[in-house]
Amino acid sequence: MYLKKSLTALLLAAAVWMTAALPVSANVSVSSPSVILIESSTGQVIYELNSTERRSLASVTKVMTLLLTFEAIDGGKVKLTDDVLTSEHASSMGGSQVFLAQGEIQSLETMIKCIVVASGNDASVAVAEHVAGSEEAFVEMMNQKALDLGMVDTHFVDCCGLTDSSDHYSCARDIAIMSRELTVKHPEIFNYTKIWMEDITHVTPQGTSNFTLSSTNKLLKQYQYTTGLKTGFTSRAKYCISATASKEGIDLIAVVMGASDSKARSADVQTLMTYGFGVCKIYIDENADALQPLAVEGGVEERVPLKYESEFRYLDTQGSNLAAVEKVVDLPESVQAPAEEGSEAGRARYYLEGVEIGSVPILYGKTVEKASFADYMKKVLGFFLL
Repeated sequence: MYLKKSLTALLLAAAVWMTAALPVSANVSVSSPSVILIESSTGQVIYELNSTERRSLASVTKVMTLLLTFEAIDGGKVKLTDDVLTSEHASSMGGSQVFLAQGEIQSLETMIKCIVVASGNDASVAVAEHVAGSEEAFVEMMNQKALDLGMVDTHFVDCCGLTDSSDHYSCARDIAIMSRELTVKHPEIFNYTKIWMEDITHVTPQGTSNFTLSSTNKLLKQYQYTTGLKTGFTSRAKYCISATASKEGIDLIAVVMGASDSKARSADVQTLMTYGFGVCKIYIDENADALQPLAVEGGVEERVPLKYESEFRYLDTQGSNLAAVEKVVDLPESVQAPAEEGSEAGRARYYLEGVEIGSVPILYGKTVEKASFADYMKKVLGFFLL
C-alpha cells in the first residue's frame, strides 16, 4: 500500500511538470550552477539550468518546515495562538538564531516570524517539536511530504538546514515544488515573508528584553516585486534562495543554488525574474458562466445540473495573441442514468490558432439515480392526476 501510494504521488508530480510547456529557449545569463524559474499558478517551467542536480540547501530547508506547520494549522492540530515551549535541544541550535532560552515560551505565530524573517534555527526546532513531538518525528514527516509531492531528489536530516551532512540535500526543481505548494496552498505565508523588521519580546527568568528580527531576504529592498520567500547559506551549500515575486497578475518562483556570494545570488534572482516577467502572459477563464443542465435518460430526474471543476489558466511565453483563445464546451446531448455527482460529464476545451492548449472537466452537480419501475409508475400516476 505504501509503495503504491508513493508511486501514485510520483506519477502525479511528474504529470504536473511534464504537461507544463517546455522552457523557452532563452539567452539568460546566471553565474549560479543550478537554477529554475517557474510560474506559480500553473507550475510551468520558464527556465532551468541543472535543476535536478542534488545540492545542499541550507536554510531553504525551512520552506518544508513552514509547509508542514501551516498544514498542521489548517488541520486543526495546532493554532497560531499556541504557546510553544523552547526545549534545551532547540535553544542549543547554532547558526542563525533568535536566541530563545530554554523554557522560553512564544506564540506559534511569533515563532513563524522568527523562522521566516530571521531564519531562526532555534525557532524551527521548537516549532518542529511542537507539531510532531520531536525533531526526529518532524523530519520523518518532512521526508514523507517530499515523497508525496514527488520530490525525488530530496532528503532531509534536520528541520532547519544547519546540518553539514551530505545526506541532507535537494535540487532546484524540488525546492520549486515545495515552494509552490506552500505559497499556493497557504498564501497567508506572505503576511510574514514581506516583513523587513519586527521586534519580539523575550520573557525569561532572567528578565524581559526586546529583540529585533531583521529579514535575511535583502531582495525585499533590492527588487520591488519581491514577496518572499527563504534564503540559505552554509559553507557546503554556499548561497541559496527560493524567491517569490509578483507583477501584474504574474507570480514567479526563482530558485538559485550554490551562488558564490549574496550579491551573485540576488543578481541571478533579479535576472530570472526580469526575464520571466518579460516573456510571461497569462490567460485566465474563471468559468463563471452558467452551464445548462444536461438531459438524463432513464433517470429519476430528467435533467442533471453541471459545473466546471475549476478555472482555466494558460501561461504563454511565445508572445501569442491570447485574445484569440477560443473555448469550446464538449458535452453529449444526453447521458444515461445513473449520473454521479462529481463525475466527469464532458470538458471545456481551449484552442489557440487551432491547437488545443488545455481543458477543464465539466462535472455533474448532483447525483441522478437510475429510475426503477416504481419511479416510472409514480410519473405515470402523476401525469394522470394533474
